[in-house]
Amino acid sequence: MYQLSKIHPQKRAFITGAASGLGKAFATELAKEGWTIGMADINIVELETAAAEIEKLGGKPLLFPLDVSDKEQYKKVAEEFLVKAGGIDLLFNNAGVGDGSAFEEYSLENYEWMVGINQMGVIYGCYYFIPTMKKQRSGHILNTASAAAIGCAPTMGAYNLTKAAVVAISETLYGELMDFNIQVSCIQPTYFKTNVVQYARGGEIVKKATQMFIDKSGLEADTVAQEILTRAGNKELYIILPKDARKMWLFKRLAPTWFRKKVKEQFMYAMSKAMRRSS
Repeated sequence: MYQLSKIHPQKRAFITGAASGLGKAFATELAKEGWTIGMADINIVELETAAAEIEKLGGKPLLFPLDVSDKEQYKKVAEEFLVKAGGIDLLFNNAGVGDGSAFEEYSLENYEWMVGINQMGVIYGCYYFIPTMKKQRSGHILNTASAAAIGCAPTMGAYNLTKAAVVAISETLYGELMDFNIQVSCIQPTYFKTNVVQYARGGEIVKKATQMFIDKSGLEADTVAQEILTRAGNKELYIILPKDARKMWLFKRLAPTWFRKKVKEQFMYAMSKAMRRSS
């Protein structure tokens, strides 16, 4: 049993991006331990399919079609979940999109789209659920950032900045909420098998390069979810994984200029390989 299930015996979780990838993997793990799970996603068809699987595993899914960048819609969904579940124990601000392009070639509309989902979606989730957690004097917020906030590879400006913002939000809330017995964890994984680039707008080359790293990783979403839930139960703020990501985090602090050059080298290699595949 996960420590989180012992800490929060009422077992009430809300997960954005729950229809697939890491969000679904979180729901799957919690379902095995009988959690009531608010499953929110913009893809209604996939959400319904995922919910049926969660129910079979022993979970109690509550479905919420949700565009996390829509603050009014999010407000209504949060209020409805709190009424149905009677409170909240775990909040997974997990929904996100991956994309990239040269900084000045990525349209301002695309920047706004990325910020709306990856950054404002996290802010809305925290904003709407923290008051209830404070009243309860309990809860745990798990914000999905990325090792991209560490690496900040070229052509990934919009994605990098939103994920760095999630780290900053998490660090801020960690300090603000500790006196209310509310934990905060910031999740920073490298690539693993997910469909984060399914809505990418920045071009096929960047999409193929990203997919190449995803395929090469060998990491499955369920394995990642299991480690995150275990480490969150240990009240870790920074959940950086796997080992290579922790090395990145260390190198950036010990040798920042050298690290920037290595990131650039890896980026150039990935882009050249993606271009060869597309030709």
